[in-house]
Amino acid sequence: MTQLIIVTLNGLTRGALIFLVASGFTLVFGVMRLVNLAHGALCLIGAYAAYSIREATGSWALAMLLAPLVAVVAGLALERTLLRPTKGSDMRQALVTIGAGIIIADQLLAQYGGHTVDVPPPPSIDGSTSLAGVVYPTLRLVTMGVAVLVGVALWLVIQRTRLGRLVRAGIDDRDMVAALGIDVDAVLLVVFALGAFLAGLAGAIGGTNLAISPGDDGSYLLSSLVVVIVGGLGSIGGAALGALLVGLIEQYGLAYFPTYSVIVTYLLMIAVLAFRPQGLLGRAGG
Repeated sequence: MTQLIIVTLNGLTRGALIFLVASGFTLVFGVMRLVNLAHGALCLIGAYAAYSIREATGSWALAMLLAPLVAVVAGLALERTLLRPTKGSDMRQALVTIGAGIIIADQLLAQYGGHTVDVPPPPSIDGSTSLAGVVYPTLRLVTMGVAVLVGVALWLVIQRTRLGRLVRAGIDDRDMVAALGIDVDAVLLVVFALGAFLAGLAGAIGGTNLAISPGDDGSYLLSSLVVVIVGGLGSIGGAALGALLVGLIEQYGLAYFPTYSVIVTYLLMIAVLAFRPQGLLGRAGG
């Protein structure tokens, strides 16, 4: 029973990290319909920025605050120079952002080297907490809490604020919103900046929970794609559900049938595509 509880908590932690990564991708790809395959590179920028800020200042909190802003700057530059000129052409966007992601990853490799680094947490969350009869790292519980807060905040923004209404209206009928005198491009730019912020935050928190190493950008991007497929395009709730399922199935696979654990997540994705192509919480035809 103790092992089952620990594996389940590990799955929830993994799901929380995946959701933080996928939430920004869901906004940009699912809501805005922008094919940003450099999303993983933005996560990696956030991770290395957090490492540098933590090393320079000694403050973990400052690293968590500033690293996502670094990713926002990089994301806005990417949107202005590559995504905006190729708007309406999914294939061109995919190709140019794949190239941009490779260049960013190579530049980070040249700057930081090929060795792994991490972002040490403060002593206040570096210990353990007794939960459900087991002792579990406090940092992982904090990570779950952050993911819950991010998910609730995103849902409220999209469903309950004027910005969210404008975004949904701009996606469904861009010309009508523009005719009302609203700058749709400015609204969507804010959403893209939010997506980049979440990517940087995911990288920073991921760098605290796990080591940062070259190639992590590919892992971040792949996790985001799987979650969007499983959860449903453009659905924050779907991203949360997809991340939870992927995290739990991944950890159960590693614990109970490690030989086949690599393919378990993809079997989930295949099953969803076969029986509900729009995703678990996606809209048909969306």
